[in-house]
Amino acid sequence: MQRVKLNPKFEVSTIAHGHWRALEWNLSVNELLNLTEQVFDLGITTFDHADLYGDFECEKLFGKVLNLKKGLRSQIEIVTKCGIKPQSHKFPNRKIGFYDYSFEHITSSAEKALRNFKTDYIDLFLLHRPSPFFDPQEVANTFSHLKKSGKVLHFGVSNFTPQQFEMLNSYLEEPLVTNQVEISPHCLEHFDNGNLDFFLKKRLKPMAWSPLAGGAIMNPSTEKEQRIHQALQKVAQEHNTEALDQIAYSWLLKHPTGIIPIVGSGKIERIKRASESINKALSLEQWMEIYVAARGEKLP
Repeated sequence: MQRVKLNPKFEVSTIAHGHWRALEWNLSVNELLNLTEQVFDLGITTFDHADLYGDFECEKLFGKVLNLKKGLRSQIEIVTKCGIKPQSHKFPNRKIGFYDYSFEHITSSAEKALRNFKTDYIDLFLLHRPSPFFDPQEVANTFSHLKKSGKVLHFGVSNFTPQQFEMLNSYLEEPLVTNQVEISPHCLEHFDNGNLDFFLKKRLKPMAWSPLAGGAIMNPSTEKEQRIHQALQKVAQEHNTEALDQIAYSWLLKHPTGIIPIVGSGKIERIKRASESINKALSLEQWMEIYVAARGEKLP
């Protein structure tokens, strides 16, 4: 599998494996290790996490996997996120869910991730969502501290607008390397809010969460989902395949920004189909057919 450079010194796999729902896969640690090894054999070396995934348990689970095979850690890239403080039974005194990007919280989240993953560095650390209360100088000081200590190698954000990205970048010693946002044939938000154009301008490679819209375009229930499903079916037939998910991934991969889809499945056959989507070269007309179906109207 080809590699994607996020900056001159850091690269990731073209497709990442997401562990948002890892607990729902109901795999033992040994079974998850087996899946991880199969994923690695496909050329997927980048694993996406966040502190709160699985009610703060998914990082720990993957750490147990890495502990079973110590040599694996140096061959992969760990991505994780922080900043969301949800209401949870684990935090009974928390009255509301909110975001926290203080020096104390970012630092403690990074250090907890290191303990969870049983490692001494995080490859890529992201701020999970933009906050209405955000001190960029404090965040910059925190990033500098984590970088100089060797605990985090690279930084990015998730769900930021172009303005929010540039604002934070203007305070940093080293620029952010990516923005992880929701992109799929169903979610065109970042085509409309200027983010895709911004990524092209800045030569940024975005990571795409929920690239299949949570499965909605595979099992359509709304008119929009049915339009997209039909367009995917048509293009799939032209490529002699029934794998609509593969066409959806190919649609993302064709875009010149260099979108990195995050495949959040615990089934190796689905992950393999995603990896094979790299070889499905959609024509521009096929790409536009899916885009127009998603918009529900012809291009002007």
